[in-house]
Amino acid sequence: MNKELFMSEVCEHFLHYVSFDTKSVEDMEAYPSSEGQLVLGKELLKELTNLGLKNTFQDEHGYIFGTIPASAGCEKAPVVALFAHMDTSPEKSGKDIKPIIHKNYDGAPIVLTGGEAPLTIDPAKDANLAAKKGEDIITSDGSTLLGADDKAGVAEIMTLAAYLMKHPEVPHPEIRVVYTCDEEVGRGVDFLDLKKVNAHVGYTLDGETLGEIEGETFSADVAIITCRGFNTHPGYGKGQLINSIKLAAAFLELLPHDSLAPELTEGLEGFLHPYVIEGGIDSTTIKILLRDFEESKLLEYRALLNDIAAKVRARFPGGEVEVNVKEQYRNMREGLKKEPRAMALANKAVEMAGLTPVNKSIRGGTDGSRLTAMGLPTPNVFAGGHNFHSAKEWVSIQDMAMAVVVMLNMMDLWAKEQP
Repeated sequence: MNKELFMSEVCEHFLHYVSFDTKSVEDMEAYPSSEGQLVLGKELLKELTNLGLKNTFQDEHGYIFGTIPASAGCEKAPVVALFAHMDTSPEKSGKDIKPIIHKNYDGAPIVLTGGEAPLTIDPAKDANLAAKKGEDIITSDGSTLLGADDKAGVAEIMTLAAYLMKHPEVPHPEIRVVYTCDEEVGRGVDFLDLKKVNAHVGYTLDGETLGEIEGETFSADVAIITCRGFNTHPGYGKGQLINSIKLAAAFLELLPHDSLAPELTEGLEGFLHPYVIEGGIDSTTIKILLRDFEESKLLEYRALLNDIAAKVRARFPGGEVEVNVKEQYRNMREGLKKEPRAMALANKAVEMAGLTPVNKSIRGGTDGSRLTAMGLPTPNVFAGGHNFHSAKEWVSIQDMAMAVVVMLNMMDLWAKEQP
């Protein structure tokens, strides 16, 4: 299958979907956390229905479902689910995205001038971009993120669905299309009912570089550090005022300075990452990401945070420091061992497309992490985007089209398998 067959359509879908503001919001009780996700969901539901997919619906939580019937003779093959998430990162605005297509990219630095200050995506510092000379690159104008994470995956699945509905003779098993919400805030499958999915294996299209098939992720927790003090008039505060901001500063100062930070780690190294601090004299909250490929390490990180809290409490008598750790997701590695074909057939599909499979450990997570833990083996497949969560985000149209080709290859392989 030639990727050129899908370039125009996948690009058209992608440009349409990034026009929807679907930025998710942390610490919202409502699900999904933003109205824009429901709006995009209704649009996707309409498209899936118009294509002729069966059992299309948006459930009470905003998830979108649709079924591509199996081709003739493949009805007994294992059912495969394809997932992509509709939301974009809360770290950068996704409103009024102005995509720019850099056709036949010339290999020079790409300068984005739409933000408060010019931004440069430099191929000398971005080897993935340097490899894309001659391809068609999409960026934002620099004032927002682009939304390739994960609207590239959304567009690729829609393009696949359109092709298979027009060509039912192409061998494929029954396929579930599932679009999820709030993946970027760690709640992508909080309310997903696997009985509605009813599949044997799944794939998230939420990866980056061409050819990557990922079967290992971080295990992840988030720590909420609450520092409490006592506020009174500062002119008469002697012996009474306890400044929670100073407790928080002391806590951060006691975190490791020469290790366990994202700016100092790579590969299989874990980290502690303070990413939010807010509050005042009475109370200050710090949010810290705990990440490692080994769950036992997360327990060590929890113990370290509790030890730091004890030291801060001793330094500030009368002040309080509370450490509350919440589980987010776990490494999918062990769960995928229950269905080794999930990775094996994905790798073979990449080879069939003339590419070299790259099995990487994700220094992050996907909906597949939680889905695998819930019992549905779900590796992560490249979608083509890069520099996620930033105004320097970009995607290659050719890579998006190639993701469609690889998925078609996977469906052909699964169509030959027994349950």
